[in-house]
Amino acid sequence: MHGLNTETTHLGISYHIQTQDKGLNVHYIESLIYKSGKLLSSRRTYYTAYLNSADLKENIDRLIKEQHNTILKEISEGKFEHF
Repeated sequence: MHGLNTETTHLGISYHIQTQDKGLNVHYIESLIYKSGKLLSSRRTYYTAYLNSADLKENIDRLIKEQHNTILKEISEGKFEHF
């Protein structure tokens, strides 16, 4: 499995985002969002539509980056402040 890990701070609160491919046996990427060390939320994106694609790995890498960056943007916009 491969993925991304990022530590970020918003309004003095520490967030950790971990996004990874969970493998070809389950066909999805998963992001875990931690706030001050506690699991806050998770997000999954299935990639079954790309399974027969010649560029499957590239599509998975793109989905990982897009989902991870979307969550970072949402944190900076305050989406997770109320949790």
